[in-house]
Amino acid sequence: MSVALRAFVTVVAVACASLALTAAGSGASTTSREVAFGVADDAWLTHGPGTLESRLNELSKLGVEVVRYTVRWDQVAPRRPQDARDPSDEAYDWAEIDGVFRGLRRHGIDPVVTLFGTPSWANGGRGPNWVPSSSRSFASFAYAAGRRYPWIRYWTIWNEPNRPTFLRPTTPKAYVSTLLNPAYAELHSAIGRVQVGGGVTAPRAGDGGGVAPVAWIRGMSSAHAKLDAYAHHPYPGSPGSETPWGPKCVNCQTITMADLERLEREVRRAFGYKPIWLTEYGYQTNPPDMLLGVTPEQQATYVATSALRVYRSSSVAMLIYFMVRDDRAPAGWQSGLFTADGIVKPAYAAFRSPLVQVARAGGRVALWGQIRPRSGRQPFRVRLEEDDGATWLGSSRWTDEKGFFSITVTAPAGAHLRVWSPRDDAYGHEILVR
Repeated sequence: MSVALRAFVTVVAVACASLALTAAGSGASTTSREVAFGVADDAWLTHGPGTLESRLNELSKLGVEVVRYTVRWDQVAPRRPQDARDPSDEAYDWAEIDGVFRGLRRHGIDPVVTLFGTPSWANGGRGPNWVPSSSRSFASFAYAAGRRYPWIRYWTIWNEPNRPTFLRPTTPKAYVSTLLNPAYAELHSAIGRVQVGGGVTAPRAGDGGGVAPVAWIRGMSSAHAKLDAYAHHPYPGSPGSETPWGPKCVNCQTITMADLERLEREVRRAFGYKPIWLTEYGYQTNPPDMLLGVTPEQQATYVATSALRVYRSSSVAMLIYFMVRDDRAPAGWQSGLFTADGIVKPAYAAFRSPLVQVARAGGRVALWGQIRPRSGRQPFRVRLEEDDGATWLGSSRWTDEKGFFSITVTAPAGAHLRVWSPRDDAYGHEILVR
């Protein structure tokens, strides 16, 4: 076991101590958290292998509830519309987006739409990361998008605006006054029941004039930001040593998953009790990323335990993993559930049916998990595997209405446990009792 993973197991045991063995009992948890799990991978969803329908079927098989998808203003409106508030204006090209959103709706998956990218006609010929010259132009586009897709509930404004790569000038005031507040007002005007997420921040400032998320949140508050939820990307700062639970960074302005409490505290101070959307998160794997990647087994462990991490939060309403399939280019990103060649990683099963050991006392082991492929109470069984054979631990059990469960089983240290969904005839990722 790596040093990071060994430390992680210890931290989880402490962090989850309130899930006492006696309280876990032998059945499912009686309380349910309103937290949605999903993925983000625009390139795969739009242009990946197979057909759009086959890719949507894969998402349904995974139990995906939400999919983050970026609507590029500069690509939808490469030329200036005559009536920017009218989604049927001839300058707009929604064709590719229409197909994706209709497919997601058909499969019962909620899109989380990110509006991003300024056309050159709207910012004096600059790149898509520059704010528009007029806030009205972006507000009109947001209104048109809302009128085009009035059934979509979740929207976020821009991507990682606290980094110059995605927004210039990189200031909370420019973001709030030119992008967030105008779009917030117009989306609420276009759609009756809509939630607009602001922030969408990177976990750290990065190089070249970026702003750390703590300072960004406080700056947004000073600029009188309007939002229904705060969105953030809590990627680990040091993947080789940092788990979803720790180590925490004291007196930092960065915000990773290990520092989730800092995010909750800053959002509450700035905006009151707003839901938190974690709209990008993941660990790259080695192979192929030898510098920043963790082992595929560690990735699977972190996928499952990050789900428990947000489940135990009082404010996180969604967790979206990036991505579905690894980039083939070495310079790209490799945090997918599949390799670039389409080989399933252990994280696939960990996403579909996460299982986490939260405590052990002798032979009694407390477990938390979820069966995801559909809503409503789900039957499941737990299988114990040892060197001398395998056995089922009791009869079928049932999850709560959201698919979650907290149970206690009898299993020795060193044994392997897996959860099985009879409705899907599928196992979750195997865990080692420690």
